[in-house]
Amino acid sequence: MKKTILLIFLFTTTISFSQDAKKLLDQVAQKVNSYENVYIEFQHKLDNPIANIHQETKGNATLKKELYHFNYMGVEQLFDGEKVYMIIHEDEEVIVKKPNNSNDATTLSPSKMLTFYENGFTYKMDILQKVRGRKVQYVKLAPINNDSDLKYILLGVDNMTKHIYKVIETGKDDTVTTYTISKFITNQSISNKLFTFDKEKFDSKGYDITEPK
Repeated sequence: MKKTILLIFLFTTTISFSQDAKKLLDQVAQKVNSYENVYIEFQHKLDNPIANIHQETKGNATLKKELYHFNYMGVEQLFDGEKVYMIIHEDEEVIVKKPNNSNDATTLSPSKMLTFYENGFTYKMDILQKVRGRKVQYVKLAPINNDSDLKYILLGVDNMTKHIYKVIETGKDDTVTTYTISKFITNQSISNKLFTFDKEKFDSKGYDITEPK
């Protein structure tokens, strides 16, 4: 009898934690989707002790629905709604390609940096952590797709603002990738020119432009 009661308690607690996690993520999604645009600055860390890989860098992104302008690891990338432009200034090269229409919902692309969790995962509440005076609630997401390279993701949400503060991805090869958002600005006056590739400008600079066939 005691064992049955314990199992019922654990089952109902698990359901409650899952519902709380969904409620929190719904609040985050509603908040993000209410903005006309978002500008973020973030710190990126990649660690794999087995392969002795430790990298740190910074980046920024301006997101306007599906449009984005992204600066990361020396590459400027933008999406105008039809094509993706990767501008590699060091090599004076521009690679133009069609957007990735992969069905893998766990792929973290610039256009869904703040909404990637909405599909393709199961989730439950994890730890609550105090960070510099703010309370950050973590939600643990597990990919539904068993073929995913991800083991799980910890998504840290600022309890007060309902903004994403940190994303920690753990891969099946134990690579840990961490994104920490250091600046979050919304609803600025932004021209769509920010997401438009100026071909003449880069032609005049002598950049090699490779377009899809």
